[in-house]
Amino acid sequence: MTTPTLSTAARLVTDFVTSGEALSDRADLARFLREHRLATDGAIPITLSDLDEALTLRAAIRAVITRGDGDGGADPDVMARGQRVLDGLRVTVRLLPEADTAAPLAPAVVDEVRRGLARIAGAWAAVLATGEWRDLRV
Repeated sequence: MTTPTLSTAARLVTDFVTSGEALSDRADLARFLREHRLATDGAIPITLSDLDEALTLRAAIRAVITRGDGDGGADPDVMARGQRVLDGLRVTVRLLPEADTAAPLAPAVVDEVRRGLARIAGAWAAVLATGEWRDLRV
């Protein structure tokens, strides 16, 4: 049995949802965003609210993936909070996406942290659209 090769978008989503304790404070979030080329080098002003949004989004995506593994139903509160984060992230569709991007959706926000989260949202949209989310394991 061969393991399916994950797309760039799926690898980003997997890294995000499996970040665990490696994403527990603002410095960790800055490091994650830089390591995944979702933010520029240098200082990134990250608020506690930004960190909370990132952790909320991560929990909701993880809940969807594990529910797909037969875990049963996802916590409706986790799902609702995650959806609110996604609803607040503005993205736009690119006519010609850059070759190194995870999704054809691009952030339409100015704040660097929210831009990074919007890129994760775009990657999530891509794996949902292709059905690849069903192949993700956490």
